[in-house]
Amino acid sequence: MSPITAPPAEPVDLNDRAQLRGVFGTFPTGVTVVTVGGSEPRGMTANSFTSVSLSPPLVLVCVSRDAVMHQRLAALDTFAVSVLEAGQEKAAQHFADRSRPPGADQFDSVDWLLGERTGTPLIAGAVAHLECEKRRVYEGGDHTIFLGEVLAATRWPVRESMLYSGGRFRRFAQDPGEGRAA
Repeated sequence: MSPITAPPAEPVDLNDRAQLRGVFGTFPTGVTVVTVGGSEPRGMTANSFTSVSLSPPLVLVCVSRDAVMHQRLAALDTFAVSVLEAGQEKAAQHFADRSRPPGADQFDSVDWLLGERTGTPLIAGAVAHLECEKRRVYEGGDHTIFLGEVLAATRWPVRESMLYSGGRFRRFAQDPGEGRAA
């Protein structure tokens, strides 16, 4: 095979954060709210979350070093992840807003419950909840990578996960044959 001629591309200035964010934003992700409990509970919308291992069950989340959540995660041994359902844009936007109230008051505008294993707030209506114990912390440029071992997990398989791509919340496309009898 011969190489093809590609359509013109836009070169990206790697020193321009907006341009680089645009490139990174072309990769669709799920949307989560990462939470910590304790005397100053905190939540933060994050799409930089991924599973790492099944045995032991490990996940990671990347948090900007200048985020309040960074300080809270660094100080505590446990955290939780709520995988948001399509339609929970209000919760995602709320926990992305840096002007939300500090401490427990920031949970007043969303339905939530306490994790049974860690006592960490979990967002009600989510597709899944993971309660984690922090295992390792790694430097990641202007972010820190927090690796957690999953202590407890629950899921609701009838719920559809929210997507984030191109700076917008999205849903999976409906399969035209879905829901029809075979």
